[in-house]
Amino acid sequence: MADGALSPGVNLEAFSQAIAAIQALRSSVTRVFDCLKDGMRNRETLEGREKGFMAAFQESLHSVSRDLGELERLSNLVGKPSENHPLHNSGLLSLDPVQDKTPLYSQLLQAYKWSNKLQYHAGLASGLLNQQSLKRSANQMGVSAKRRPKAQPTTLVLPPQYVDDVINRIDRMFPEMSIQLSRPNGTSAMLLVTLGKVLKVIVVMRSLFIDRTIVKGYNENVYTEDGKLDIWSKSNYQVFQKVTDHATTALLHYQLPQMPDVVVRSFMTWLRSYIKLFQAPCQRCGKFLQDGLPPTWRDFRTLEAFHDTCRQ
Repeated sequence: MADGALSPGVNLEAFSQAIAAIQALRSSVTRVFDCLKDGMRNRETLEGREKGFMAAFQESLHSVSRDLGELERLSNLVGKPSENHPLHNSGLLSLDPVQDKTPLYSQLLQAYKWSNKLQYHAGLASGLLNQQSLKRSANQMGVSAKRRPKAQPTTLVLPPQYVDDVINRIDRMFPEMSIQLSRPNGTSAMLLVTLGKVLKVIVVMRSLFIDRTIVKGYNENVYTEDGKLDIWSKSNYQVFQKVTDHATTALLHYQLPQMPDVVVRSFMTWLRSYIKLFQAPCQRCGKFLQDGLPPTWRDFRTLEAFHDTCRQ
């Protein structure tokens, strides 16, 4: 018949009987719960109620057992439909009789789905990265190509006098920012940058390359008990902890090994934009506070203020 052609390997008559058996099994289970719900009723004596309840309950359980056995018998007569194998010949692995011991097909399907998701997310990441400029240069801060400074030493170890001259020039560039330079551990420089009466920044330098920055409040202590700059303790205020995280991000953005003095000057220009940390509103939402914090993010090119959640 046409049904046999459409469903090879399936006994349609047994299939319809199995459906009827499922309905009968559900009815039997319903009667069991009805018996438990009704309990011991309609008997004059306690002994009569108990005997009646036990008899009805046993009869209901026998009906469930009988219908379940009939369903199992019919399930063996139904047969298996032909299976589609979307992964070509690898689908034959699903026919392995010892699937519990060697679940190759299920693992292959999971790997296939994972590979598709990985390809999808990789495509999204590629699109987002292509939208961003990967050329991290301090020239974006307004340094003109015509006024490019003279070529400076490109080695990692620069003379201390050269580092001092660069820091002094930067100190004179920003009147509202004072920079104190010290060398407690040899030739490596440590800067204490005080920005107005807003914040203080500890900058740890290796020659003329910035390794670490810690931002604290203006009234916070930045020295240890022995009088040295505390380069490990973070600020007690969440707002300055946020600024510290953003400063670390800025160090990764401003990278120009050929001209380290330009990098330091660019970073200090960016840091100077925090002079109005508690006065500038967010350029996106227009609010001064969000979750109790002012706009702590400064754009690397425009130096505009944004909340941490508004900059994305």
